[in-house]
Formats: sequence, structure tokens, C-alpha cells
Amino acid sequence: MSKSRRTLAWPGPASPLAASHNESVPGTGPSLPRAPVAPHVQVVHGETRIDNYHWLRNRSDPEVIAYLEAENRYADYVMRHTEGLQEQLYREMRGRIQETDLSVPERRDHYLYYRRIESGRQYPVFCRRLTSAEGDEEIILDLNQLAVGHDYFRVGGWEVSPDHRLLAYTVDVSGSEEFSLFIKDLQSGTLLPETILQTSNSPTWANDSRTLFYCVLDGSRRPYRLYRHQVGTSQQDDVLVYIEPDASFYMEISRTRSGDFLLLDLSSHTTSEVWFTPAEQPTQPFRLIQPRRPGIEYSVTHHGDRFFITTNDAAPNFRLVQAPVAHPSHEHWAPVLPYRPEVKLDGADAFRGHLVVQERKAGLRHLRVIDFASGQEHLIPFPESVCTVRPHANPEFDSKTFRFGYTSLVTPNSVVDYDLEQQTWTLRKQTHVGGGYDPSQYQSERLLATAPDGTLVPISLVSRGPLNRGRPRPVFLSGYGAYGLTYDPAFSPNTLSLLDRGVIVAIAHVRGGEEMGRPWYEAGRRLAKRTSFTDFIACAEHLIAERLTTPDQLVINGGSAGGLLIGAVLNLRPDLFLAALAEVPFVDVVNTMLDPSLPLTVIEYDEWGNPSDPEAYAYIRSYSPYDNVEPKGYPHLLITAGLNDPRVAYWEPAKWAAKLRATKTDQNRLLLRTNMDAGHGGASGRYDSLRETAFKYAFVLDVLGLG
Repeated sequence: MSKSRRTLAWPGPASPLAASHNESVPGTGPSLPRAPVAPHVQVVHGETRIDNYHWLRNRSDPEVIAYLEAENRYADYVMRHTEGLQEQLYREMRGRIQETDLSVPERRDHYLYYRRIESGRQYPVFCRRLTSAEGDEEIILDLNQLAVGHDYFRVGGWEVSPDHRLLAYTVDVSGSEEFSLFIKDLQSGTLLPETILQTSNSPTWANDSRTLFYCVLDGSRRPYRLYRHQVGTSQQDDVLVYIEPDASFYMEISRTRSGDFLLLDLSSHTTSEVWFTPAEQPTQPFRLIQPRRPGIEYSVTHHGDRFFITTNDAAPNFRLVQAPVAHPSHEHWAPVLPYRPEVKLDGADAFRGHLVVQERKAGLRHLRVIDFASGQEHLIPFPESVCTVRPHANPEFDSKTFRFGYTSLVTPNSVVDYDLEQQTWTLRKQTHVGGGYDPSQYQSERLLATAPDGTLVPISLVSRGPLNRGRPRPVFLSGYGAYGLTYDPAFSPNTLSLLDRGVIVAIAHVRGGEEMGRPWYEAGRRLAKRTSFTDFIACAEHLIAERLTTPDQLVINGGSAGGLLIGAVLNLRPDLFLAALAEVPFVDVVNTMLDPSLPLTVIEYDEWGNPSDPEAYAYIRSYSPYDNVEPKGYPHLLITAGLNDPRVAYWEPAKWAAKLRATKTDQNRLLLRTNMDAGHGGASGRYDSLRETAFKYAFVLDVLGLG
């Protein structure tokens, strides 16, 4: 494309509230950004594809950066009248957090490890102290000091050596999820001279506390090589232990809770295999538990002379088996928990005396405890019928206490220690919510919407005060529906700024997730992906039919693959919604899946299909949001992106916004806001993150007339 055709057009100042794709309205701010058109032609399965905004992929081009910055200036200008609201929201949300806080200490041998954070500081400080005495606090890592000079800073993983003398940790300073690995001497407080580059986020120590395993990324940021490093040597001397040639598989290294083995997990979205080697003999070759078979997944936890294996082999919702360490392959698997079609097994955690199994039934999580000595088992009771529980790390193998997080739409995040023998709860901490939060003033419910095929789709929602089906209210409806990930109901102090202004906050548990088990996932992926979109539409229609809301009071939200969901339903039923918030949305599905050089593309053939197959291509083409933008009216729309995002490249939301501007026929707001210093998760600092949320919520409240 010639340079002249890529010059930004500034047709004249635009109104901050009423701007369309083809007009200028007198005002005092920057004009409505219009991306230059430069056709990029590609022929796929006989179809000639013309992409007018392909040029936005070139982030090294100054005009691309200039265009993104122009969009940012325009978004800030359009939202200028909400600056007071943004500040109010920021102060509300900041006022709800306990700015100086301490995590519940986690015992590892003779140390208690914890994090603390201080008022005014963006990041936590990692600390420890001895269990035997009060002793002085030892700061092992101050993220605030490490973050100096960086607009973005994230510690991916950190592992203390078994002898507690060394700390291995990984750092990402761009949001690209490409990490550098450092080793710190905790006795002297100094960094060792070796720095290991281009790693994944989680290193793992062998038992000698001198041997460290880590994974290196390929050009598409896939962990594909496992190396063994000896402390005191350079990265060039490290030993290549394993290379994964299949581009659809990722790798991860970990140590079992028992401390006896190192596990190398290799997995695609639908297939897995696990290798192991003694943690006491880290130079020994890794042994294979069970060779990969297409569509068969399994995960492993160790206890004594056996492995407990959670697998979907002959069990779509997974079953639990055991196998001897000496002979762990499939022919030696013996049942532990029989297959129950109505119960999805998510995994198991082995301790010296107990096994804790994570289950899901009717969309809700449960924890089953099995006593090894007696063989008896029980479910941990929870005080609310609709809640979410998530196990903590629980690093102590000999522990008789199981720690988990507990939350619901009205109950703040809580840390619970459960006595596995006495079967009793101890609430160790509940997140403080400032501003006088009273859970009795809020009500949560679960509704069921009927999808076009008759399937009942759950909706979780929370409101301030009782729901009144005769008096419609604004609703903020979110969804995800991909990868078999569950969108569980959890407390968010930030959403109180919506709830306290009369907005109902709801989650549509659409197919493509795994809320209702593995079949729920299978019914919303690949050639069934459109089910996720029709499920979401059914949920919106149900809320309207129940007279809980109306189309001109309904705002929808989704991020990443959830942004794909939002983009697709906007093309299908734009009339149902007042506005949409699409965060780092995966909307350029066809072009991304046609490019195997991009991060995640090959591994995600299992999720979306491989467009080299004509049937898969035609199906993806039928719903890809970018490909299906039409000349019609769309709701108000705020789109976010991250310049360094490796999961959803910034150009996907940028291209989508440009095409919408050039095509849509309405005068509703369309804003694109790109974080120029971050990746998929947005700002890394807690206060910066609150600022971003305040901007998004100000957009939502403003279009609802509640600003």
C-alpha cells in the first residue's frame, strides 16, 4: 500500500456524543478517527477475501501507532464529560479495598510465606518468617522496587528451593507473556549472575535445590522445550531434556506435592500426556505414564507407590483411577471413583492421609474428601447453594488441613481452612470491603433460559434489593463460553458501583464453557460454536421476557473469547442491546486461524476448527465478527485492546472498530481504547487497573443515563 493511502484523515471536529462513520459535527476536540482503506486480497477455498485493514497488523509502522493513539485521544475526548464520574468511580472502588493488607500465611516446612501490600503502592511484597518464633520479617521480593522504570510489570511464577535458600522467579515487563528467569540468593539478598531468557512463567526445582527446570518459548510463544539448569552455570550450558514437536501441544513442569517426582505435562485442548522422573535424581530420564491418544485427557497426583489419575478415558465427564508408579500405563489403571454421568470431575489432590476430589454437579462446584485409612468419604458442606470454591496451593503433603477459597455473588472472597479429619471449617480471612458493605442488602438468584433447541441455560445474577419482575431495571450481562472454562459466580467489589446505582449484574452460563460438564463444552465448540451465541441471545431474551429489563436498558460484556461472543451476538441481534463492552475481543477469527505463525493458532484448531478444511472454514466464516459486520445499526460500543497482547493481537479489535466505523449506519458511540504499555490483562498495577475499570464503568453508566 502506498504511503499516501495510509495517511490519517482528519475530516473535522466531531461531537463527543453524536458521531457517525461519515459525518463531522462542530465541536472542540479531535475528529472521528477513520482508518485508511488498503485492500489486502487473499483467496481461500475459492473465495476472494478482501481485508481493507490488514495494514494495521504492522506494529512497527509509525502510522499504525499514530492511528491507535488517535483512537485513544478520540475515546478520551468523547468520554471527557464523564471525567467527574470516572474519578468518583475510582474513589468508590479504591475505598472498598483494604489498601494495607496481608495474605493468610502459607506454611512450607519451617517457614510461613505470605504477601503484604501497603497503601499507595501498586504491587505486593513477598515475605516470609520462621514458624518457630515471632522473628523478624524477611522480604524475599519487593515487586514495587522491581517495577521501577517499567510501565508494565508482572511476576509470572516464583518458586523457593526445597532448602529455602534460593528463589527462582520470572518477570514480564511488556505484557507479552515472554518471561525472563532470575535466581535470588535469599541469604545474601543478591541476584545470581545467570539470567535465563524467553521462558514460560513457572520454573520448578529438583530436590537438591541446585537443579532447576524451565520451559523455553518458540516463535509463537508456545512452551516447547524443557531445559535443566544447574545453579552457577550459564544458560548456554543448560541441558535440553525434551522437545515437543507438535505445535498444538504446550508443556508445563511441576513437582508433586509429595516432593517425590517431577511431572512434565504436555497438553492440547483435548489431549494430554504426562511424563515423570524422581525429584531426588533429576538427571534421570523422564518416563511416560500413558502415551497420548486423540481426545483423551488425564491429570496426575502422587501418593506413595501409586498415582491417582483423573481421565476422560471411557468417561466423557471424567473418572478417577489409580495406577502403580512402577507400571502406570493404561492397562494397569484401577477404578477409584466410578463414572457418574451427572458429575464432572475436575481433578484430585493427594495428601498423606486424604484425597480431595474436585467435582461439579448441576453447574456448581463440590469438594469430596476420601480418608485413606478408613475408606470413608464425604462432601464438604457450603453455607450457600450457589457459590464458588477454588483450592489453594496446599503445598504441605502431611497436612490434615485443606485450604480453599470461597465466594459467591454476595459473599466476599474468603480463605477457609478445612480440617479433613474433624470435618470443621475455620475462616482464616474474608476480604474486607470498605464503604459499609452489607451483604443482606443484596440478593442473588439463578434463572434458567430456554435455548432454541430446548436446552435450559443457567443465568446467575445479583441485584441490590429484591428483583421486581414488573419494574424493569438496567442489566449488565456478561458471558464467555469457550475452552471448557467455567464462568463461576464470584464476588467483585468493583461491581458494587453498578449494583448501588440500580443495575442488575448477570452471567450467562452459555455452552462452550463447562459449567454443566464436558458435554456443555462439546456443544459449544468447533462446528457447534454458534450455540454459544444463540444461548446468550436466549438469556437476554429471557431477562426481557421476565420483565427484569428492556433492550434499551441492557448492556453486554465479554473479554477475549468472550469478546468473540459479544461480537457475534451484535451481528446477529443488535436490536436486543443498548450497548456493549468488548474487552480485548477475539473478533478476527478467520484471519487469525489462517495464520499458523501467530500465538495460539495451531493449538486452537481443537477449539475453533482448522480453516484449511473447507467445512471448518465456511463455518468459522459464518460467525466471525469482523467478517460479518453489516451496514446496519449497532449499539453503543467500547472496545479495548493491549498493544503487547500475545493472545488477542491488538489489530483484531482495531480492525473491527475500523470496519464498524466504515459500515454501520447508526450514530451511536464507538470507542477504541488501546493500552499502549500492556498485554491481555490490561494494566498491571492495582491502582492503574482501577482507573481502567472506572473508565469502562463510566461508559456503561453514561449510556444508561445513570452517570
